[in-house]
Amino acid sequence: MIKDFKIETYLLQELSSEQAFHYRVIPVENENGILKLKSDKITSSLKQELQIILNKDVELIEDTSNNIEQYLSTNFRLRNTNQTEDLHYSTDFLEKILLSAKDIGSSDIHFEPYEYKCRVRFRLDGKLKEQYIISLQEYPVIVNKLKIKAGLDISEKRLPQDGRITIQTNTDEFDIRVSSLPTLHGEKIVLRILSKDANHIKLDDLGFSFSELTAYKEAVKNPNGIILISGPTGSGKTTTLYATLKLLNDNERNILTIEDPIEYTLEGINQVQLKENIGLDFTSTLRTFLRQDPDIIMVGEIRDAKTANMAIRAALTGHLVLSTIHTNSAWATISRLIDMGIPSFLIASTLNISVAQRLVRKLCNSCKKEAHVDTDLFPSNFEIPKDLKTHYIPTGCNSCYHTGYQGRKAIYEIIPITKTLVNHIKQNDLEIDNYISEQNIATLKSNAISLIKNGTTSIDEVYSLLTD
Repeated sequence: MIKDFKIETYLLQELSSEQAFHYRVIPVENENGILKLKSDKITSSLKQELQIILNKDVELIEDTSNNIEQYLSTNFRLRNTNQTEDLHYSTDFLEKILLSAKDIGSSDIHFEPYEYKCRVRFRLDGKLKEQYIISLQEYPVIVNKLKIKAGLDISEKRLPQDGRITIQTNTDEFDIRVSSLPTLHGEKIVLRILSKDANHIKLDDLGFSFSELTAYKEAVKNPNGIILISGPTGSGKTTTLYATLKLLNDNERNILTIEDPIEYTLEGINQVQLKENIGLDFTSTLRTFLRQDPDIIMVGEIRDAKTANMAIRAALTGHLVLSTIHTNSAWATISRLIDMGIPSFLIASTLNISVAQRLVRKLCNSCKKEAHVDTDLFPSNFEIPKDLKTHYIPTGCNSCYHTGYQGRKAIYEIIPITKTLVNHIKQNDLEIDNYISEQNIATLKSNAISLIKNGTTSIDEVYSLLTD
């Protein structure tokens, strides 16, 4: 029987990750004002010190070093930075949440009210994990503090609101996008952590294969046309766009962007924040951009026909346009534009390349295990490649916090628009399966299979990409 090392969230709040690792103690029960902690070294001095630090009665229970180690790595995460002391700029609970989320690499923070409690969850490597429990009495205070910091109306609790917070510490500066949503039991707040510095982003490091990177760089070096990147929310589209802008950014080009929100800042690029409540939307801003003598325009997202038409118009008049769109594959982008009412001959004459991407979690190299392939692991309509005999499965260890995964990798599907495809688009012939196989174009599905074969990721992680 496998021992369960998970600890309830309300107990995890009793001490910080730093305290747990420093004293090697694990909270297991808190009743009648006595906090019971597991430890592999029980001494009277340890008990006294913990009682002073935690300001409550403590009872120590002995456990093995191996068990304590697994409890720690499963339930607590240490900060990524080595300068933790510089980040404690406030003892306020809210600041503690924001900074700890940033330091352990979380992308989003969810504050959620329910009937009897409120919880805080962090999104880590694409998955949500419960971090804190907040009482119903404390929750409105935290919501109001967040709304004040983000410049929102604290008296308005019936309508959704959006705002932004800038956090500055001695070692870092980052922005947080704030979104409030009225729910049955109160306002749900979601914070998206935005890193302001894009200097560390490079196209070569994102996950392109050599042939994919070559094709993509050729397309973006054209002086005009459209580069479209598709994928669901959180698939890394914006990061790919910024890496592209960084490659193209020089003193000879005028680069303009319209974004919602501005996720990174790049020196030498003119970035505009979308403000639809005052009429500053994608369409009107793009119209103004064309009078600003641009060379390259980046549109955060093509959401409607008006924005798509303006992007096409900008590309036709000699500008390079980069944007994102929500579709399931690179080729589905064309049918999406046609559905929006864009004439197929305009798409054919302006689209340079269509890219689809996803982010998949990478298996932890320290603990992944090889296993035989079983047909039950795959979708029913999936034809298992003959050379796929084994695969790797996640198990969990100290280095991956017992998740079985460590880090994420982008996978791409890249379709350069050749003369053959231009004819297909003009004739509204969107069946190109034969062309893709003849040209050996790697699809999201084939790239996912490659990652399974080489042990980079698991079947579960790319399951949705294996269905036709």
